[in-house]
Amino acid sequence: MFWRWLIAILILSASLLVLLFALEQRLPPPLTPLAQHSVSVVDSQGALLRVFAIPADNATGYGALRLKTTPAEVDPLYVQMLIAFEDRRFWQHPGVDGLAMLRASGQWLTHGRIISGGSTLTMQLARLLEPRPRTLPAKCIEMARAVQLERRYTKEEILGFYLTLAPFGGALEGARVASLAYFGKEPKRLTPAQAALLVALPQAPSRLRPDRYPQRARQARDKVLQRMMQAGIISPQQLHEALQEPIPTQRHPLPFYAPHASELARRQQPQAEVLHTTLHAPLQRRVEILVRDYATRLEPGASLAVLVAEHGHPVKIRAYVGSSDYFNSRHQGAVDMVQAVRSPGSALKPFIYALAFDNHLAHPYTQVNDTPRHFGRYAPTNFDGQYRGQISLSEALRHSLNIPAVALLERLGPRYFLQRLESLGTPLRLPAQAQPGLAMALGGVGISLAHLTQLYAGLAQGGQVSPLTLQAEASPSQPAPNWVSAQAAWQVTDILRTTPPPGAYGARLAYAQGAIAFKTGTSYGFRDAWAMGFDTRYTIGVWVGKPDGTPRPGVDGRQGAAPLLFALFDLLPADPARALRPPVALANDPWAYITTPDALPIAWQRLEGSPQRHSPVPALQLLFPPDGAELELTGRHATPLSLPLHAKGGQPPYRWLINGQPLPPHSRAWTPDGPGYADITVLDQHGTTRHATVWLIP
Repeated sequence: MFWRWLIAILILSASLLVLLFALEQRLPPPLTPLAQHSVSVVDSQGALLRVFAIPADNATGYGALRLKTTPAEVDPLYVQMLIAFEDRRFWQHPGVDGLAMLRASGQWLTHGRIISGGSTLTMQLARLLEPRPRTLPAKCIEMARAVQLERRYTKEEILGFYLTLAPFGGALEGARVASLAYFGKEPKRLTPAQAALLVALPQAPSRLRPDRYPQRARQARDKVLQRMMQAGIISPQQLHEALQEPIPTQRHPLPFYAPHASELARRQQPQAEVLHTTLHAPLQRRVEILVRDYATRLEPGASLAVLVAEHGHPVKIRAYVGSSDYFNSRHQGAVDMVQAVRSPGSALKPFIYALAFDNHLAHPYTQVNDTPRHFGRYAPTNFDGQYRGQISLSEALRHSLNIPAVALLERLGPRYFLQRLESLGTPLRLPAQAQPGLAMALGGVGISLAHLTQLYAGLAQGGQVSPLTLQAEASPSQPAPNWVSAQAAWQVTDILRTTPPPGAYGARLAYAQGAIAFKTGTSYGFRDAWAMGFDTRYTIGVWVGKPDGTPRPGVDGRQGAAPLLFALFDLLPADPARALRPPVALANDPWAYITTPDALPIAWQRLEGSPQRHSPVPALQLLFPPDGAELELTGRHATPLSLPLHAKGGQPPYRWLINGQPLPPHSRAWTPDGPGYADITVLDQHGTTRHATVWLIP
């Protein structure tokens, strides 16, 4: 009989074990809360910039702030206190502490009420994962879940889960968020009083919130401190000092820097939990303070945007301000003006000059007549309404004169200019139904501050335009092919670095004239004020205006944006090595270092060529191909078509340029390399030009 009972018991026990194992496999612990963390944005050194709340819960109506936290990320004293106060045998028990349960049950039977709980940290974690009413069946389920958790995870992992999910009042969950909110710092270094408060709060987070019930929070903290002294974790002296430490009576706001950049990073990496950016938190904070101060001097409704980028491949964004006040809805503060497309005014002029210099259409000492002039039906005027007569292109760019820039763009070809910029991944937006025209030289096109900064950084890097990145984990890119030659980039840089600087704003100027190159821009109707500047390491872009496009009469780029640009450079650490100097490779380049107009080849001495009314030479004419022609790419036998080039008048020999690229000397034909538009320019010995735009079809 005994053996039969024994066999039956063994079979029943084995069946129960099999059943429990099957149930454990079929009903694993619900780990959904552990998979839901607040998205955090950090700078290049890991400093926290912003925390996004978890989407709102239907039951609470608010989204939790929960950051993944591991034991290594908190003060060891806090972990020691937590285990000593909540679960002394945490490292030994299998999820349920039998001794603690017996003690709690005995106290309940003796006193008729709960004196001390028997829940382990693992059981508390189970309750956080699967909240239930405080009943005996619920306690049994917690115990079973605790055993499950202990079977599946290490003690360190379980402790990390608790440190991530523990409630600290309101939307605060986890020791890291609580430390940031109550102490304004990461939990890596805590005082004994701070550690004790974090131990006490999860016991009754709503009732013990120090910002609402400071006296209750103090009593709970002091109780923990007394127990820690009795356990030998802190000394009597430490206890005395900790008891004197005040309770935080209000929460610190969580870090909220670079809000527009944070949202951009989140859009770029929607699945990432931690968004690693290239931003530099100390610089970002200083830039935001400066921007807020500068914004107080603007009229109502005005805002501004700033981008600070460090050169490299790719170019890294170090500070990003999308508006002067993110929370100002009246000024559309949530709109990211770094990405908004606006008219650049004269800010694109340096790139017209760079392309013209690179294609040897002109030189900084080429002379041009700055006088009223019609370009077909287009009759631009200078910004100040004044004209300076004959002037060099370097002086024309330095003073941002309009007539010379338009004349240079006419020679270069507006479609070619647009295509070259767009080939860099820099989208330009033309007005609806508009074709590329000469108005582009003065802002008749749209571009964002981000893309404009990218272009200026390319100019600073000797003509190598590299992508602008906010992602710290972006793969290093190979140096981009030169958009223009280093020679042309330096010629423009050399002009811009000698532009007279504006008056200083708010602080000393760390850079003397010539240490940085800069250019301003003002859009039509004073709607946008721009200032772009660079040295050998950084490029900074500034936009000032009203997000709704309302004019700001009389406020141009030099007055409204350039002072802030120089103040921003003043924030950067002084380093003489960042001063702009000509590349060594250009030291023996005669074209780069022509110093007088007379030293130029005759073809580039004057932009307009000799005045024709004083010369018996017939006017230059481009005979073939005619402007606006449609030409097939192949002949009868499917061979590439060689197009003849014919001109007459002017002063031969002629020089031909296709899309700004010169053909070999004495060329009289051209073989297209593909379909699309082509800009054809003929240049005579006096520098006179004629243009034709043709459409090549397959």
